[in-house]
Amino acid sequence: MTKKISDYKELIVWQKSRELVCLIYALSSNLPNSEKFGFISQMQRAAVSIPVNIAEGHSRASRKEFMQFLAIAAGSSAELETLLILAVDLKLIANNSAQKAFGLILEIRKMLGALRLKLKT
Repeated sequence: MTKKISDYKELIVWQKSRELVCLIYALSSNLPNSEKFGFISQMQRAAVSIPVNIAEGHSRASRKEFMQFLAIAAGSSAELETLLILAVDLKLIANNSAQKAFGLILEIRKMLGALRLKLKT
């Protein structure tokens, strides 16, 4: 029998997404000031959206709503991954500097998918 998670802060995917936010803020702090309202803002908003949607969804009244917010979090992770790919393409971030973030994004997306699947059953 699996333990019911009563607090979203117990969810490992939420904890990992917080770690990702910190990493993205550190990476984006090295971008040029000219990107303050471009890449920096978009990357930070996409990263923050992941744990925020997990928390909000967990606090909703139904599984269906939780699953919807997990889908939004997954979408934000894809947006963030795309922004990171573009930042590497544009040589705003070195590829080796972005690797930890790419790994965390992949891990979070897998965890979100597994959680959504578990909620379906």
